[in-house]
Amino acid sequence: MATDAFEEIAETFEFLDDWEDRYRHVIELGRAMEPLDEAFRVPATKVDGCASQVWLLPQIEGAGRGAEFRFRGESDAMIVRGLIAVLAALYNGLTVEEVLRVDAGGELARLGLNDHLSAQRSNGLRAMVERIRFLAGEAAAA
Repeated sequence: MATDAFEEIAETFEFLDDWEDRYRHVIELGRAMEPLDEAFRVPATKVDGCASQVWLLPQIEGAGRGAEFRFRGESDAMIVRGLIAVLAALYNGLTVEEVLRVDAGGELARLGLNDHLSAQRSNGLRAMVERIRFLAGEAAAA
């Protein structure tokens, strides 16, 4: 289950043969994101387990399992900012119930990210996915 925005990224990756081109594309996705205001870069939105500093701000509309999930994010590292943009494409606009059903590992594997990210970046990506799932789970239970 992937959003149209994520499918677009996956299709673009199919046309980019070289990993360095893909890497640049991820960075460009991050540059295109609206920056997260400094006021939201607080301990409550910080993601632990990332080598870089990462903040994810949930924006959930509605209540219960049908609430619409969105988040904004920020990082001090350009590639990580791009990974946040990829995750936003994967999750934003889904219901919190759908977020919990997404096979993030499988979807991200389509992009080949785990084959080309350092162990620290891969761990950080997993930490961001875990935080997103936690936030969706909290919203689903509300």
